Amino acid sequence: MTDHDPILDLAAMREHYRHEGLDETELAAHPMDQFTRWFEQAALAAAKGLVYEPNAMVVSTAGAEGRPTSRTVLLKQYDEQGFVFYTNYDSRKAGDLAENPYVSLLFPWHAIARQIVVTGIARRTGRDETAAYFRSRPHGSQLGAWASAQSSVIYSRAELDASYEELKARYPEGEQVPVPPNWGGFRIAPQSVEFWQGRENRLHDRLRYMAEPDGSWRVERLSP
Repeated sequence: MTDHDPILDLAAMREHYRHEGLDETELAAHPMDQFTRWFEQAALAAAKGLVYEPNAMVVSTAGAEGRPTSRTVLLKQYDEQGFVFYTNYDSRKAGDLAENPYVSLLFPWHAIARQIVVTGIARRTGRDETAAYFRSRPHGSQLGAWASAQSSVIYSRAELDASYEELKARYPEGEQVPVPPNWGGFRIAPQSVEFWQGRENRLHDRLRYMAEPDGSWRVERLSP
């Protein structure tokens, strides 16, 4: 054991939030409209260097056995139907979603003392939508989607780099790269969306939209 380092004292690590509150009267009628408001503010904070990658979100899944796993991915589209990200369909998260479509998303905007937590159901995007997004990616990212057998065990980094170089020679810059058949998107249709705003004395504001059977949304306040 080394001497106690106060910098590494987890019990003493805390921030004192002094941000403005979140009131029910300020919310949009639809959670995706409220998400747009907050996302635009997070993007502005990112432009000022306060937030890093505002579209980064933690995706948590669990397979048939119920064992959860989490990873950070990038949100690439959102609309009233939900949140979209892209991945290899042979990956761990895609395998989980094939067995259990329930998923949780977390947008952790620590610098502005905000979080958004989404729970919902994942469905694959259509191939036309997937192809349209794939063709918008940089050439190197398109090749990377082919080079990586995501979540599979590989012998070394050299093996991955060799695969990429082979693809680079086959599809040079300017030549169209086909969409991998095992690559595509998931759209998360939200069932609940919680907006978390940090406040003083750990008395945070937590307002959660809950989907109703008729398609409307109910808002409830949660104790922090």
